[in-house]
Amino acid sequence: MLRKLHGLPGLVAALLLVVLATSGVVLSVVPALERSGAVVPAAGELSVAGLAERVITNYPGTEQIARSLSGEVVVYYSQDGQPGADLVNPLTGEGIAPYQPSAFVRWVKNLHRSFLMDDVGRMLAGVWAALMVLICLSGAFLLARRLGGWKAMLQPIPGSGSPRIHAELARFAVIGLLLSALTGSYMSAVRFGLLPEGASTEPTFPAEVSGGVPAPAGSLKALKNVDVNELRELVFPFPDDPTDVYSLSTTQGSGFVDQATGELLQYQARSTGSQFHHWMVRLHTGEGLWWLGLILGLAALTVPVLSFTGLQIWWQRRSSAISLGENASIEAADTVILVGSEGNTTWGFAKDLQNKLNQAGKKVHCAPMNDLAVHYPKASVLFILTSTYGDGDAPSSASQFLTRLEHFQPDDGLEFVVLGFGDQQFPKFCQYALDVDTALSNKGLQHMHPLTRIDRGSATQFREWGEAISERMGIPLVLTHNPAPAVTSEFELVERVDYGVAVNAPTSILRFKPLKNSRNLWQRLPFQNRKQLPDFEAGDLLGVAPPGDEAARFYSLASSASDGILEICVRKQTNGLCSGYLHSLKPGDRIAGFIQKNPGFRPAGGTTPIILVGAGAGIGPLAGFIRKNTERNPMYLYWGGRNPDSDFLYQPELGRYLDDQRLTRLNTAFSRSAENAYVQDAIVADETALRHQIEIGAQILVCGGREMAAGVRQVFDSILKPLHMDVEELRTEGRYLEDVY
Repeated sequence: MLRKLHGLPGLVAALLLVVLATSGVVLSVVPALERSGAVVPAAGELSVAGLAERVITNYPGTEQIARSLSGEVVVYYSQDGQPGADLVNPLTGEGIAPYQPSAFVRWVKNLHRSFLMDDVGRMLAGVWAALMVLICLSGAFLLARRLGGWKAMLQPIPGSGSPRIHAELARFAVIGLLLSALTGSYMSAVRFGLLPEGASTEPTFPAEVSGGVPAPAGSLKALKNVDVNELRELVFPFPDDPTDVYSLSTTQGSGFVDQATGELLQYQARSTGSQFHHWMVRLHTGEGLWWLGLILGLAALTVPVLSFTGLQIWWQRRSSAISLGENASIEAADTVILVGSEGNTTWGFAKDLQNKLNQAGKKVHCAPMNDLAVHYPKASVLFILTSTYGDGDAPSSASQFLTRLEHFQPDDGLEFVVLGFGDQQFPKFCQYALDVDTALSNKGLQHMHPLTRIDRGSATQFREWGEAISERMGIPLVLTHNPAPAVTSEFELVERVDYGVAVNAPTSILRFKPLKNSRNLWQRLPFQNRKQLPDFEAGDLLGVAPPGDEAARFYSLASSASDGILEICVRKQTNGLCSGYLHSLKPGDRIAGFIQKNPGFRPAGGTTPIILVGAGAGIGPLAGFIRKNTERNPMYLYWGGRNPDSDFLYQPELGRYLDDQRLTRLNTAFSRSAENAYVQDAIVADETALRHQIEIGAQILVCGGREMAAGVRQVFDSILKPLHMDVEELRTEGRYLEDVY
């Protein structure tokens, strides 16, 4: 409901809101421009009597003096029977320039107030302002829910693309937009009699005046008692009429001044309602509050972008789900995939899973989670692929799932798998997937595979999950979906360093440079940046498809774009098609590849101690992290190889990093040497120091093979026991990250 309250008014009002906002931006600058050209006396420096005296000296035919809230003073006068109006310097009374309101500003005001359509347009503008109030309030609640509560509203917003831009701009502008919308709605409601403007503050004309000889304006007591900065308007009496009076209007009230005695007559203070209306106008227009006008203008500048990104988000959410391949009926399906998605991203992963299961001979039924059937007569596996919306809520295509689950009647032997999609920067990462997993377990279903969470649509994590499912089901299942299709570039091998041949574990460090004549991503870079690599960090992935094979293999990058090279560390696998291809390269040879971001595998910033753990070629990204540690923050490396004489990867570089303190300490273990040790042994030998580092907030990053990673997890679980913690808890806190293969 909250999403509809935010989205539907936005869709209806988008175009006219852009008109209101754009015209509002122009008008927001006017108070600041007026203020910059105005001469504003200090408080107490000049009275209205002094101003009147100086103006009359220069303009004997003065009829009226008006002062805007921005500080501009205008004298209206008559000279030789012709009316005139000039901006004047209040300190001298001298003219500055003829006063001629801008026709352009007047036109923009009419556009802003009524879309150039008089009362009908004013009514329409009022309705749109009210819609803007609804959009701002619902958007604020949605953002708070997405970030995990109001306290998180000032924290960094995770995500990317249109949703990230929309949320960042909305957070910046919401207060200003809400203020403009509320005050605009109020002014419209007052104009059309829906709200009272406030009690009238106009005094009645005095029944009696002295009728004496007029005194000089500069000597009148009532005018001496009013500071010029309080003046709104002073209307002079009709010439040669001793019974007429000055009409005085100030920010506090209105009254009349006897031109002979200088007494204030029939003074009427502004009512509370009138003061309220006055301030609502000022808060909307910025008159007299030029700084507020500029803030409101900056907020209004975001409306066109918010409208565009909002429409993009709506289109992505409302566009039809990705068309599915061969979809078996509920009665015939032996495998069921149910999808929970807010913006259709999860459907891409579901389609890939369905297609690969179909290729393996499975009869697959795929549907939204809201379409959960009461019974799947032939199904043996139920896959749930779901994202999480907001603060742990169900996405739109899964909003009815838990209710429908109450009536679900699973067959004996039906197993389930839950795959959650989310962003681990959010406080409730994949919370809805966790809730669904628990609900299915409580229903009596058995896990075929534990719950897995995918961070930011990682194609690598999805592929790894598919490998695990393939082993469980005993079928080939190579998942390749990447929500951001790869655009390849050409790279030339410029250097290779070979290790491990003597211990039958050939491993090479390969360094590439981009080719200037690449006709794809490289050529679309700005000309001045074509000597630079596409942006990436150590720990991101290089995707390479060997000749004759469309499926890309991924290798962790050991360098960052700022290093000027693209570096990977590759061990040649037995019968490995891609690793064999890369190991066959000679300097000067070229490959086609693409970079895939891997933000879920990054060391924390600041002074947080970093514990790096790896084995074999897994040292690649870890060496890259050390290379970038130019701040010399605490960084410890535990690495395992086979023999120190033949495959001590990065040995020269690690020595330099120890010398210049980018690496705090190096601990190695070699399995084909006299010590016969593995990296787990090096960790155990240092458990006391490691426990202390973890206790003070250290982060652990593990890179290497699955078996090694599993052994390292067991060791750290043992180390953490005295702290009443485990690896899973560290993982939840973002303090235990893995990149395994």
